Amino acid sequence: MQSARCVVRSARRFRFFATARLEQPTGLFINNEFVNSKYNTTFPTVNPATEEVITHVHEADPDDVDKAVAAANAAFEGWKNMDLSKRRDIMLKLADLMEQHADQLAEVESMDNGKPVWVARNADLALCIDCYRYFAGWADKGAQGKTIPLSMGTKDMLCYTQHEPVGAVGQIIPWNFPLLMQAWKLGPALAMGCTVVMKLSEKTPLSGLMFAQLIKEAGFPAGVVNIVNGSGPVTGAAIAKHPGLRKVAFTGSEATGKIITQMGAISNLKRVTLELGGKSAVVVCKDADLDQAAMATHIGLWLNMGQCCVASSRIFVHEDIHDQFVEKCVALAARLKRPHELSTQDGVKKRMGGSAPDAHPVCEMGPQVDKLQFEKIMKYIESGKAQGAKLELGGSRAGNKGYFVEPTVFSNVTDDMTIAKEEIFGPVMQLMKFKTYDEVIQRANASEYGLAAGVMTRDVGTALYLANRLQGGTVWVNCYDNFDNACPFGGFKQSGWGREKGQYALDNYTEVKCVMIPTDAK
Repeated sequence: MQSARCVVRSARRFRFFATARLEQPTGLFINNEFVNSKYNTTFPTVNPATEEVITHVHEADPDDVDKAVAAANAAFEGWKNMDLSKRRDIMLKLADLMEQHADQLAEVESMDNGKPVWVARNADLALCIDCYRYFAGWADKGAQGKTIPLSMGTKDMLCYTQHEPVGAVGQIIPWNFPLLMQAWKLGPALAMGCTVVMKLSEKTPLSGLMFAQLIKEAGFPAGVVNIVNGSGPVTGAAIAKHPGLRKVAFTGSEATGKIITQMGAISNLKRVTLELGGKSAVVVCKDADLDQAAMATHIGLWLNMGQCCVASSRIFVHEDIHDQFVEKCVALAARLKRPHELSTQDGVKKRMGGSAPDAHPVCEMGPQVDKLQFEKIMKYIESGKAQGAKLELGGSRAGNKGYFVEPTVFSNVTDDMTIAKEEIFGPVMQLMKFKTYDEVIQRANASEYGLAAGVMTRDVGTALYLANRLQGGTVWVNCYDNFDNACPFGGFKQSGWGREKGQYALDNYTEVKCVMIPTDAK
């Protein structure tokens, strides 16, 4: 089935190398060195599978952010003016190093984030490596301007544009795909000649810090990439408000995105790009291949334990096939398995996972990222029960240790229910009936979000009709969560501003300069 291959096509396998293991830093990465925070303030990071503290990580306060911004600004002119082929080669070297250390990076990401190590290694890491290679290819090609024909009495003028890097930029990434979101932000910024101060999520800082060692090894000049840890209200706010940064890019909730926009405007009117929340609708038409559609929505909802901004969390099913489709979704979800094997390798707990082949291996169920997220999801489940949705599967905590939630499926969900309106960010599927295309278009678009959507049909005319009318930055047809680094990603409405990935992402880090020169020999 096509939909069953969607994620695997993007997550192609890559080579592994025997190489020395990286250390696990816990400090701030500033000017190519790991340093303690000014006041030695730290915070714990917790393994969500065991609820045990892994280690403590240094938290940057505004003074530490000042140092990182100063380093980024000091490095900017050199990085901006570096020979473009050299910039490209450094980025390619970074990708090579990441590939060499992919096994260990996946172990740490799994331990800190909760996703099964198989998924981290064969999906997330593969996409990360490809992302750096993709944007390395733009490093010596992306800054291309235009020559512009003139009129209005200026025909004896040469007019051309050139693209220049914005400058030192701030980037704030989330916890659900730590290394991949880091790559999506760093790739285009570095390719265009910007320098960076990045804040990792306080929930999942370890893999990003381990990766920082590869920045120096790859040959990036000191100060080009600076990585700090800390909370949003302290470290994130210091970045958003800093007058030494010309732009901030953020991925997270729409509530925080609004605050960052205000801070950026008040400080120095810095440019802002946002990739925010979603409540993505999938329309399953009555002529759909039901097995294909069930697998596509299965991947769309259960990938990363539902902790995905494009999760297919509102599934509209034509009333003629509703009951049959619900049975297929429940059967697939019931076969999902948690990683069951714990072993110790070099001091790192490693979950290998026992995939059910017919449930798709990228949907293995790890724990939710932390206690706060776990409790939030359980409240949504209780809300669904209380408001009259039919619980088809799950609905409870899985086990008594770790932040595991049973795969949960609700049918008979109506548009006014909380679980149909708010982003759950967890393993909770909602199935809803519809009668006509006009009706489902109106209902699907009646959301403050517009990040993604899906259409399941065997009729190309129906596919195009619905894809053209659904309000979403990405529309998947007969598949879901099919990612490629060449494809732009971003949302409509309160799902954000700007696009990540692909050539469109370069615009986020580029200023356009217009130059005019008389050509009249007189």
